[in-house]
Amino acid sequence: MKILYALLIFILFALQYQLWIGESGMHALNILEVELEAQHNVNEDLTERNLLLEIEVLDLKNGLEAVEERARSELGMIKDGEVFYLLIEK
Repeated sequence: MKILYALLIFILFALQYQLWIGESGMHALNILEVELEAQHNVNEDLTERNLLLEIEVLDLKNGLEAVEERARSELGMIKDGEVFYLLIEK
């Protein structure tokens, strides 16, 4: 009978080890939950960025003001009749 109890206690400890410390146990679950939360944050940031890019694409397709603004800021272009002044701080 003592051997049976010892065997049952051993099985209980082995199962508890698997549950709390094992490869697919609670510790691994906690790590996966942290990684999942981090991935949700990354996805949220990328979704926001995609929305801003979509708005910018629609603006570039529909209006000339956005194209003109891009040409001025990124390419340094000016309109006919405008004078370009470059201010240099000392």
